[in-house]
Amino acid sequence: MASKSNGTIGILTAGGDCPGLNAVIRAVAKAAMHHGIKVVGIRDGFRGLVENRTMPIDNSLVSGILTQGGTFLGSSRDRPHKMEVAGRIVDKTEVAVRNYRKLKLDCLVCLGGNGTQKTALRLHERGGINVLTLPKTIDNDVAETDITFGFDSAMAIATEAIDRLHTTASSHQRIMICEIMGHDAGWLCLGAGIAGGADVILLPEIPYDLEVVARHLLRRQRAGKRFSIVAVAEGIVSREEAKRKAAADRISHELGRETRLIAQSGAAEGVHLVQEAVASRLARRLQHLAGVEARVTSLGHVQRGGSPTPFDRLLCTRFGTKAGELLAEKRYNIMVGLKSNVCVPVPLKKVAGIKRVVPVNHPWLTTARLVETCLGDEVE
Repeated sequence: MASKSNGTIGILTAGGDCPGLNAVIRAVAKAAMHHGIKVVGIRDGFRGLVENRTMPIDNSLVSGILTQGGTFLGSSRDRPHKMEVAGRIVDKTEVAVRNYRKLKLDCLVCLGGNGTQKTALRLHERGGINVLTLPKTIDNDVAETDITFGFDSAMAIATEAIDRLHTTASSHQRIMICEIMGHDAGWLCLGAGIAGGADVILLPEIPYDLEVVARHLLRRQRAGKRFSIVAVAEGIVSREEAKRKAAADRISHELGRETRLIAQSGAAEGVHLVQEAVASRLARRLQHLAGVEARVTSLGHVQRGGSPTPFDRLLCTRFGTKAGELLAEKRYNIMVGLKSNVCVPVPLKKVAGIKRVVPVNHPWLTTARLVETCLGDEVE
């Protein structure tokens, strides 16, 4: 352990929790302390920075947490520039920056997904502070990295759920629909769907045709298959919905922002519609078209809990120790990403505000089609 002081860093975890956060905190802290850097933990994400709630981190505190889920620092979705205080949304950026300087930090290390990348860059640009980020999300949708930590663990959980659904589906000759997280990116659903042997995988990136899905399920019935598993990403849209959205976006662009806001506020004044969950609506319609009983399982936050997989523990340790090296070199305002199995620094400006979705020519999609998985986009 180096004895010479080499500055101080703060570290926080922001956004939703996921497996691997404690593992990354451990790796960053140990690597930083190895280089003589003092480490300060900031509680509950950016809110803790605004409220100046911190804790010292030493080697004993981060020992033994590699396998633990969650984050001992706590997390929140608060953003300094849009902080809720006493029921009002206020800009607390100056307060966050002032506390950064009061703590005499040389850099703020932020563990989080897309929103965290944007917030960290905003703090750097508006407050002139140094930041360094690491890509955390089960959605795997952060730009400029081949994978995010937490993704493999969540994929393992979703895959196990699909595995377990097979026996129930087979016993009762049902269509089992498993709704999987991911927002507008289909990485988690696609990976778990392939690994779990789902018969249909529906992704946000590929608008689905319900008739195509129904015909695929009926062909399976005629072939003597007793059941079908449908993996559904939470952000899926049908072809009709995609066309309507594209048309609405064009009109919205032509109208301009001011007219658009007026139209939105007056379109259904006093009317609040409760939309049926997409997986539930899909089950109801498929049950009618295929004539087979359908059931829905929504995994929800189960996918974000528990201990990280060995792959994620290794990835988190690599990300964290690389961050420690960069901090020792005083290289800031970057994200640590993984490219071609090498941890590399990426300028934060190339990451913030960019969402990484499944490309239409991705090899996983080819793999799915070659094992006769229906993706809802063609008549076979």
